Amino acid sequence: MKRRLCLASQSPRRAELLRQAGFDFSIFAPQVDESAQPGESPHALVERLSVLKAQAAITDAPKEAAVCLAADTIVLLGSRVLGKPGNAIRSAQMLSGLSGRSHQVLTAVTVTFAQQLHSLVVTSTVTFRQLSEDTIRDYCATGESFDKAGAYAIQGLGGVFVQSLSGSYSAVMGLPLCETAELLGRAGLRPHWPRHENEQ
Repeated sequence: MKRRLCLASQSPRRAELLRQAGFDFSIFAPQVDESAQPGESPHALVERLSVLKAQAAITDAPKEAAVCLAADTIVLLGSRVLGKPGNAIRSAQMLSGLSGRSHQVLTAVTVTFAQQLHSLVVTSTVTFRQLSEDTIRDYCATGESFDKAGAYAIQGLGGVFVQSLSGSYSAVMGLPLCETAELLGRAGLRPHWPRHENEQ
C-alpha cells in the first residue's frame, strides 16, 4: 500500500516549501505543549517538540498508510531563545537585539512511519546588518514580524536585514528541504516532479 504523507503543522511556510519540493500531503494540526522543561537545552527542546508533533499526528492517521512529518524552529541570540513577539513593541525589542549581530536558527524535523521515527536538527547562522530605529519601526508596522520566531521572515520583507547566512535557507524558513527529502526517502516517499513535454 502506498503511504500517504501528513504534515503535522499549520505553518503556511512549511506547506509551501513541502509543495515546492514536489510532495503531496494532507495537513494535521497537533496540539502540543511547547513549554521548555527545566534545564532543557535549546537543541533538546526543538527536537523534542518536533517529535511530539509527529507522534501526535501519527496517532490520528491510518497506521498502515501514514508517514507523518513535523518540524519546529527556534531562534537563539546567544543563549536566549527568541519566540514569536506577538506585537510591535516586542518585535522592535527583538530586532534591536538582532541588529548588527549573528544569531542561530535551530530547526528540527521528524518523520515517523511504521513504528519508526527519525529526527534531526539543522543549525544555521544568520547575520543582520545594522538596523536603524526608523527601519525597525517601519518593519514592525507591517505586522509581518508578529507571528515569526525572532520577529522576522527571511522569505518576506525581513529578508533585506540578512547580511549573510551560513547553513540552510529553507531551514531558516522552517523546513530544511535537503534533510526532509532524505528522511522521507527512508519512508519510501519520493517527490513528484513534472516531466518535460518531450520526456518519453
